[in-house]
Amino acid sequence: MNDQKVTVLAYDDYAESKNKIIEALAPTSNITFQPDASTFQKKIIAHQYDVIFINIGQSNGSTFEILKNTQSQTPYTPIIITSTEEKAELVVEALRHGAYDFIAPPFSPTRIRLVVEKALKQRELENEIAYLRRRQDIVYNFDRIIAVSPNFQAILKNLKRFALTDSTILLTGKTGTGKSFLSGTIHYNSPRKKHPFIKINCANMSESLLESELFGHEKGAFTGADKQRIGRFEQANGGTIFLDEIGEIPMEIQAKLLRAIEDRSFERVGGNKTIRVDVRLIVATNKDLPQQVAEKKFREDLYYRINVLPVTLPSLSERPLCIVPLAHSLLQKSAASMGRTIKGFSPEAIETLCSYHWPGNIRQLANTIERAIILEDSQLVQPASIQLPEQIIAEQQPQAQTQTLLQPGESLQVHEQELIIRALEDNLWVQKNAAHQLGISPRALNYKIKKFGITHPNWRRNKESQDQ
Repeated sequence: MNDQKVTVLAYDDYAESKNKIIEALAPTSNITFQPDASTFQKKIIAHQYDVIFINIGQSNGSTFEILKNTQSQTPYTPIIITSTEEKAELVVEALRHGAYDFIAPPFSPTRIRLVVEKALKQRELENEIAYLRRRQDIVYNFDRIIAVSPNFQAILKNLKRFALTDSTILLTGKTGTGKSFLSGTIHYNSPRKKHPFIKINCANMSESLLESELFGHEKGAFTGADKQRIGRFEQANGGTIFLDEIGEIPMEIQAKLLRAIEDRSFERVGGNKTIRVDVRLIVATNKDLPQQVAEKKFREDLYYRINVLPVTLPSLSERPLCIVPLAHSLLQKSAASMGRTIKGFSPEAIETLCSYHWPGNIRQLANTIERAIILEDSQLVQPASIQLPEQIIAEQQPQAQTQTLLQPGESLQVHEQELIIRALEDNLWVQKNAAHQLGISPRALNYKIKKFGITHPNWRRNKESQDQ
């Protein structure tokens, strides 16, 4: 138990059990004994107790009215029954009406203390689980997902509908597009949300390890299997199992997985007992499964079994309107976790974020912003704190303009500056046209022009400075 005193209320006037409760709990608890039923019930209404004892003896009868009333008034408080006799029917009736445990003579202080400690630990665990479920209900909320781009709004609209079904969902898309997060959102907005949500990444596992991970194994099934293990499918019974990177599953496992999906049954490794489960399946991959089927790397029948409700998630560059609101959301989250006060991004930093192509998608954006918070000294993130792999603008040019390669010792920034100047010259120093040729936005080009200090006499701001 922790240092704070445990509050105990006991409906007990039996000397032996009272003395043993005091002996067991007095050093760590504040104990109140109340032999009067009416006053006992009033105390329950007026105060919150950590543990409640109820004695069932000759003086108060063997009925369970007090237990039932207490349990209904304070359903989350562990109730421990003490009794002068240990009859099987008394024990069964007490547990049926919500008692946590039943203690009978000889009353042992050690037994009483252990039962109380165990009851408090279980209540703490139940509270934590309830908290996490409430927290998941908030975090995994479709309405809180940032979806400004129309294509992603349409996807979320479909996922809301799919969540209400039991059909298998296939999420495809590049790494970092949010497949894992959306799988959780689907589960916690489904009729199965109060049941387990089990994730397993199928990549980088040997065939034997993956089979054991999915379906469990019996004791002695292989070297090192010193006890029975429950697999992920069993753990997910009644809920949802999410198989990430399903395209990585070896062909030998795919047949057993197909049967588990079709029949909702399987055998543990090394066992012959058929285990039946009720699970909802969500799978994800960044691979081209039809191409893998054509190359005989993925079973065609398994592909059609999982391709019931297919959803392809767009890359971050395909939902550009989401970049800025996502960046602000990630900034607030990371800054809060680090204890930093950063209000937002400078306009130049926003332009940097918007002009980048984000090959790592949301995951890369989150990592970039976390790093920027660490590096930034001001209250607004500046471009210098946004460290990104250098973009060679020449990659976006027509082939005729990409012949010049970096020479040993040549600066990448110098090369980029030369490409910008060349594009400006080709377009008579009209920035809009040069930006189009370079394949970047006019704002991104304007930022780079300022960065490199590029000027031209015909530009308005240069004329104004000459006139002064």
